[in-house]
Amino acid sequence: MDDAIVLFTKQSVEKVLRDGGSGRWRLVPSHARQRKFVVLTRNAKNPKVEGPEPHRSAFLVGKIGDIVPSTEKPGRYWIKFREYARLGLPEAWNKGDRNPVRYSKLEDLSIDPSKLKWEPMPNSSNPDLMPKSAQHGKALTIAEAKEGLSMTFGVPAEAIEITIRG
Repeated sequence: MDDAIVLFTKQSVEKVLRDGGSGRWRLVPSHARQRKFVVLTRNAKNPKVEGPEPHRSAFLVGKIGDIVPSTEKPGRYWIKFREYARLGLPEAWNKGDRNPVRYSKLEDLSIDPSKLKWEPMPNSSNPDLMPKSAQHGKALTIAEAKEGLSMTFGVPAEAIEITIRG
């Protein structure tokens, strides 16, 4: 099975780190949640390109922490990173691919995750990736608590079990 989502993006490394991931992608969340990694490749032909990397090169890989619906664009999703590593792989995006989201295997991209220098993601102030209670200062629901713990510990929310004793 493919273990990575490959994105063709204008976003800069700095923006991805500031935002906590790469966002507002049209994808099927259940398919995306089955992947472990996301690879960002440069769309240097976008008139609003933010990064200096060569066109079609892979410049960043992230370990997927969660897939979160965008509050600004319904039907689109943020891919939240737990950790990231910088890359410099030329010609990683398939010439002629029209959809900016595709699925692949890291080995098909000549990426060995065990040889990468993984770094933790910095704290993000991206409201789409914050638990709703943190945005509004109110009591937590179980789902919101799982979402917050997911971000803290870098595991999917579905992997968290909460027991309440009273």
